Amino acid sequence: MIPDLPPLLIEEAVRAALAEDLGRAGDVTTQATIPRGAQARAGIVARDSGVVAGLQAARAAFALMDREIIFEAQAADGARVEPGTIAAIISGPAQPLLSAERVALNFLGRLSGVATLTARYVSAIAGTSARICDTRKTTPLLRALEKYAVRCGGGVNHRFGLDDAVLIKDNHVAIAGGVIPALRAAKRNIGHLVKIEIEVDTLDQLREALDEGADAVLLDNMTLDDLRSAVALVGGRMICEASGGVTLASVTEIAKTGVDFISVGALTHSAPVFDFGLDVEFV
Repeated sequence: MIPDLPPLLIEEAVRAALAEDLGRAGDVTTQATIPRGAQARAGIVARDSGVVAGLQAARAAFALMDREIIFEAQAADGARVEPGTIAAIISGPAQPLLSAERVALNFLGRLSGVATLTARYVSAIAGTSARICDTRKTTPLLRALEKYAVRCGGGVNHRFGLDDAVLIKDNHVAIAGGVIPALRAAKRNIGHLVKIEIEVDTLDQLREALDEGADAVLLDNMTLDDLRSAVALVGGRMICEASGGVTLASVTEIAKTGVDFISVGALTHSAPVFDFGLDVEFV
């Protein structure tokens, strides 16, 4: 089971999305056409095959509109569904139920899309020792939710922001004067619990990183032959992460080189939205 996100992280994002959608006057269409006392029952139905993520956000959208709405999950985040699967049943006052519909489906579709794409990458490297991880290429202000969706799809998370690990990229190396000066500066200026990863583009840079020492090395845009050579050169002394333009067509062969992790920006910046619909029955 995937641990739930803290409600505060979800409600803040959902509340902002509802405010954006309701605007200055609320849902004028629903207010004009649906009687105030009307009740409704609806199912959130999958139109695609894939992995669910975001049921907490969908629940929050309805609850923030009206606490009388009952949200009954019929699936769990991380579960696989097929077209026609009912992911949740919602019942209660019709007006707020309809007003929350789009925001609930937007979160559920976006996050399930991330989880589904992640699951495809995880499946593609099955049988290897590599693991799929995400990047910081996330939708602004939705990082915690999208990284949660990656976990629902079987992936693991890279750093969440600039403050939880040191990742020395190529521009840091260039301005610092090289791999060794960058690593030495990092070690002088960080706390003892902060991990250090450094990006390298060549095997020569990797040798420098090995001589100076780091916790992990990001092997950026290397060929398969160079990745295999890099893994052999490291010999288990550091975590090896492959990155750069990874696709579903290339990820299997990358995993076979022996790297520990493969970071894929596409998980969060290019995941197709998973299609859910809300099928309503008035009662």
